[in-house]
Amino acid sequence: MVRLAGRCWLGFGSVGGMAEQLPVVVVRGEAVREVPPEQAVLSVTASARDRDRDTVLTRLAERSASVRAVLEAYGEGIEKRETSQVSIYPDMGRRSDTPVAYVGSAGTTVTVTDFALLGELMLRLAGLDQVAVAGPWWQLRAGSKAGAEVRAEAIADALQRAREYANAVGARVHRLVEIADESSGGVGGRAFLTAAVSRDTAQLEFDPQMQTVQASVIVRVTITEPDLTTPAD
Repeated sequence: MVRLAGRCWLGFGSVGGMAEQLPVVVVRGEAVREVPPEQAVLSVTASARDRDRDTVLTRLAERSASVRAVLEAYGEGIEKRETSQVSIYPDMGRRSDTPVAYVGSAGTTVTVTDFALLGELMLRLAGLDQVAVAGPWWQLRAGSKAGAEVRAEAIADALQRAREYANAVGARVHRLVEIADESSGGVGGRAFLTAAVSRDTAQLEFDPQMQTVQASVIVRVTITEPDLTTPAD
């Protein structure tokens, strides 16, 4: 097999059990696209601390219920909420064999699809007693159609390259042999937050971060017999 360029290989092999050997061209196709995010993910943590363990449990339950009530008020704008972690442990202090206090926390991961309500939601959650909010992290849905579209573009890019190489040796693409998914996915995924806070109206305004989706495929095709004759002067 002869490597013709950085993204193309030319070789000969038997295809489909045929006795004749057809030249084979192997090319890489690539595509990159920036698309708007489809989801925003928040992390919400309710906390409690007290010398009495039962008091910590009661307060943590109350604060978690307050978080749940705020989330339920936004209906379908919130795609899902999931309990991420609950912990309750004694703080033993530096020089003590008995707890000096008990500490509890309950985390909730919230996935939002209506970005218009995002700022108000975060402010309401942050306004609850002993509740911390982090995010948003922008992302695409699992199985987003943007990924399929970019993969199709990468295949089209590979086939166009194959045609160009075939034309360069006086041949044409004859048959598709194989398509291999070399790599695909998003770059940047959950990343940075751009927000503006208005002190007078207590509003958060967000600029969702564009998501970079990329794909790379290897395509193998056979081509007709090349015409390598040199034109006469």
